Amino acid sequence: MANMTKTELREGGLLSRWEAIANKYDTFNDQLTDPAVLAQTTLLVSLTKERAELEPIAQMFGEHRRVLEEIAEAQLMAEDEQLDPDMRRLAGEELQGLESRRDALEAQVVELLCPEDEGNNKNSFIEIRAGTGGGEAGLFAGDLLRMYIRFAETKGLRTELMESHETGIGGIKEAVILVEGKGAFGFFKYESGVHRVQRVPTTEANGRIHTSTATVAVMPEVEEVEVQIDSKDLRIDTYCSSGAGGQSVNTTYSAVRITHIPTGVVVTCQDERSQLKNRTKAMRTLRTRIGDAEREKQEASIAQERRSQVGSGERSEKIRTYNFPQNRVTDHRIGMTLHKLDRVMEGDLDDLVTALKAQ
Repeated sequence: MANMTKTELREGGLLSRWEAIANKYDTFNDQLTDPAVLAQTTLLVSLTKERAELEPIAQMFGEHRRVLEEIAEAQLMAEDEQLDPDMRRLAGEELQGLESRRDALEAQVVELLCPEDEGNNKNSFIEIRAGTGGGEAGLFAGDLLRMYIRFAETKGLRTELMESHETGIGGIKEAVILVEGKGAFGFFKYESGVHRVQRVPTTEANGRIHTSTATVAVMPEVEEVEVQIDSKDLRIDTYCSSGAGGQSVNTTYSAVRITHIPTGVVVTCQDERSQLKNRTKAMRTLRTRIGDAEREKQEASIAQERRSQVGSGERSEKIRTYNFPQNRVTDHRIGMTLHKLDRVMEGDLDDLVTALKAQ
């Protein structure tokens, strides 16, 4: 399934499901004109109800087919060198409008055929850590962090950096961001796993391609009512912050380290100048990490496929490869390859997210 366009991808399992529903709708229409069916009141009511449920999806299928036919015609005209330039230009403009309509229809049917999980609208914590590859792994982890922030912005979501440990050369050892807004967890939950990068590091004098990794874990934020933390179980330490931020950074005890004694979970926060703000942010992160640990215990018997889809942080194998020399990104779970890595790194993850959701 390499080099698949959005439409070609959907013309696999998802389009088959869509077509099957449209065919079933046509079958119901035929049955509802059968005198034998019309004579059976109970059967008639049942078929009418089922037909009504399928009608929106079936009608969209018919429109989708018509749009695809019109796209093919407009494309031929736009590429026909025998036509005058104005006609070809108009055909090109019409083609853009038709492709937008096709994409809108496909997005709608994904929503109808793949109903949202109730947990998708929860706020989401994304933890990114440098993996194998030394300094280059840290740089790649920083690139992933920026990619996710930009993607969140395109969806109207708010991001907040909760924790960050830099490498000193522009990369990060580890970072945690909170993504808030409708659909936050749903947009990011398939990102959990090992991300692999293939590129020439800036420090490589001979131009050799190196392979590095970064790990990503995505967790829905746990509300306070879901995880009860007894203050007696906490050890809270304060210390002077380090890094940029003015004189007060090194002279006030604004940084906070919270240790949950029963579990050994430790969270630090020094991003704010206020100790109270750092403590509040650290508690949100702590509550979510403890909740995620409890979920992992409950999910120990669930298959790996299911665990990865609920954001349990499974990292045993790479899920995606980012190949910079060929401007290529491949998601190994669905065999999808896109030759627009530059746009993906700028936050254009829509094709990947939609395809993973459809799968």
